[in-house]
Amino acid sequence: MAPAQSFNSTSNAARLPTLGDAAREDLSPVVERKLGEAIMREVRRDRDYLDDDAIAEYLNSFGGALVDAAPGARGETNADFDFFALRDGSINAFALPGGFIGVHSGLLLAAQSESELASVLSHEIGHVVQRHIARMLGQQRQDALLPIAALILAALAAKASPDAAMGVVMGGQGLAVQRQLNFSRDAEREADRVGFQIMSEGGYDTSGMVAFFRRLQSATKIYGEIPAFLSSHPLTSERIVDIQARIKETPYRQRPDTIEFHLAKARARVLQDLSTTGRRDTRAALQAQLAEQHRQQQAAAQYGLAFLSLKEGDLAAARSWYDKARATLKPKEGTFSAAPASDGGAMFAVLDLEIKLAPGQPKEVAQQALKNAEQASNRFPLSRALARQYADAMINAGKLDDATRYLRDQVRLYREDRKLYDLLAKAYSGQGKIALQHMALAESYVLAGALPAAVDQLNFARKASDVSFYDQSVIDAREREIKAREKEEKEEEKGR
Repeated sequence: MAPAQSFNSTSNAARLPTLGDAAREDLSPVVERKLGEAIMREVRRDRDYLDDDAIAEYLNSFGGALVDAAPGARGETNADFDFFALRDGSINAFALPGGFIGVHSGLLLAAQSESELASVLSHEIGHVVQRHIARMLGQQRQDALLPIAALILAALAAKASPDAAMGVVMGGQGLAVQRQLNFSRDAEREADRVGFQIMSEGGYDTSGMVAFFRRLQSATKIYGEIPAFLSSHPLTSERIVDIQARIKETPYRQRPDTIEFHLAKARARVLQDLSTTGRRDTRAALQAQLAEQHRQQQAAAQYGLAFLSLKEGDLAAARSWYDKARATLKPKEGTFSAAPASDGGAMFAVLDLEIKLAPGQPKEVAQQALKNAEQASNRFPLSRALARQYADAMINAGKLDDATRYLRDQVRLYREDRKLYDLLAKAYSGQGKIALQHMALAESYVLAGALPAAVDQLNFARKASDVSFYDQSVIDAREREIKAREKEEKEEEKGR
């Protein structure tokens, strides 16, 4: 590997290492992103993919802020980053080709501050920035790249199918893709260096990096098990000393954690294990957290108990705990409180609407949910979770014409959002527009990578009694596009 070069955060763009011509030719940014998207289609199908809008929104807001804070952090490919969560108790995170970064729920729960979380995510961002995956795969010829991609896809599939004969240890370590993408020590040092500068530029306490790694190593000595993050990112004493030396040269920053950090942890704790035993343990942990002196910790525990009650179908308890959480964060009358950078409004609004839109609520609550959803989406226009809830609230309240108009506008703006197409199909179904319902479902299946199912939906739309001449022409054109893509993918598979 070429010697590491400096990540100059004071210039307009970072001075990043230059890959060799062979690497550029064998794994272009386009191919790298395409590979990452193929892997992500498999990840999203996995039962342990944590499909929680509020957590995903927090991770992408948090990770995106880290990327935006450091000049050049998107690298020479101007990578689009996508952060996602997996339901897995191990303390791990990993980078996939093309800017996709996975975070295990166990890592989120283990992080005691946002600076600690920033240290891990910045390290993974560093792998993407320096194109370590591209370098590794780029050393091989193009005909060797696709079998590696197939191996990763097979490893992901093996987790869902224990009978698959794979020489990869998945089991309790969840989607440990990093085991197939182990980086060299030089690459790890480089990711440390770049990650350190990214979190420093983001205004986080850089000592959080060492604190987190030290705690992991202590856990290893106590329990005799190597945390997944250290297993896939071997941390040598030399690397710790190097990080400590950099900390001494960096001004100390004390950065308070946001309430969103604690709320995201509470949601992750609930979703970690929804079995009867898991729910009991979660309730005990949240009840114990109520005794904390810190108001954010108390409010997060109450928020978590509200979310847990919702999952158990106890709507009255969910509402009661929700109200307690909001009251806990409200400054006491007569006391001075500096205006917080954030009051967790978006995450509270999401849970409020989850409760009000839950099955079993009376009709008047559905009407109130629509009003609240409109207010919340206006207050937080960038929240994709609230935008979807607003559409769902309109459907739930019987405002189907309004819902379809809103959703058509949304899918034009966010063409890659599969959930919007599912909601649009739901709205069309309520209107009795069968052809349009199946056409919307077809787009949802395309985004899921299920092309044969998408063609089936188009055929259903073609045979619907309400299909128009215009619809027929759209269906024909879309079917040709999907079949062409399907043929291309089959040819690629043959090459593997």
